[in-house]
Amino acid sequence: MASFFTKRGDLLLAQELAVSAWAPTQVGGHAVCGLLARQLETHCPTGFVPARLTVDLFKPVSNAPIEVRSEIVRHGTRITAADAFIVQDEQVRARASVVFLTTGAEPAGRVWSPEADLPVPPEGCVSPQGSPPLFKSSDREWTHDFAANQNADRKISWYSLPALVDGEPISPFQRAAVLGDTTNLVCHWGSEGAGYINADMTLTLSRLPVGYELGLRADNTIATEGISIGTATLYDRTGPLGTCVVTALSNARRQIDFATSQL
Repeated sequence: MASFFTKRGDLLLAQELAVSAWAPTQVGGHAVCGLLARQLETHCPTGFVPARLTVDLFKPVSNAPIEVRSEIVRHGTRITAADAFIVQDEQVRARASVVFLTTGAEPAGRVWSPEADLPVPPEGCVSPQGSPPLFKSSDREWTHDFAANQNADRKISWYSLPALVDGEPISPFQRAAVLGDTTNLVCHWGSEGAGYINADMTLTLSRLPVGYELGLRADNTIATEGISIGTATLYDRTGPLGTCVVTALSNARRQIDFATSQL
């Protein structure tokens, strides 16, 4: 698979994988989240890990050269915060904030946690260089077939991503950020397609992903009057690593029928 972006000096150019399923003239939220994570991780101090990323998708990012800016908000001994912005025509099109935390010993004692039911497909089902996503609806088998997953069942996705930017290896944090935006797909893809578009995405991580594969399991969807909250668990072959939450707006007039129009 090709990369999501190529470089032109300090600017980034969207490739086919980065284009939005909603409009061919726009960059998809998954790619926007990846670019902002790429910029923010340059500010991660030694001994810290990214623990929370929030991306606000308040203005479409056009399929044109992209500038990404960032700044440190606070650099502390245990908590560091930074902000990033995607800029086109001197307008901020999307913004993100990240919190980096130091790692340490676990506190004494035990706390409740749910039993993890996180299915994984067979080893070797996707390529380290990137592969089309696999989907699983309820107790059905894993498949690349979008049409077979256009239903009202609980969904799980499994991804191996190519490079975010051509010539650069994709980092674990970038993988997680790109997948965070696809929470919309596992939570809001129903029997008639996908009818909600993300207004934001928040990714929380207790650790970074291990390996090149990542899964996303829908946990909850709460919708009222065209506003929906989708929550999913992010995991790899070693177990859960974080939670993804999206706030989405109804886009019913431009609903995507994945049975006929695939990503």
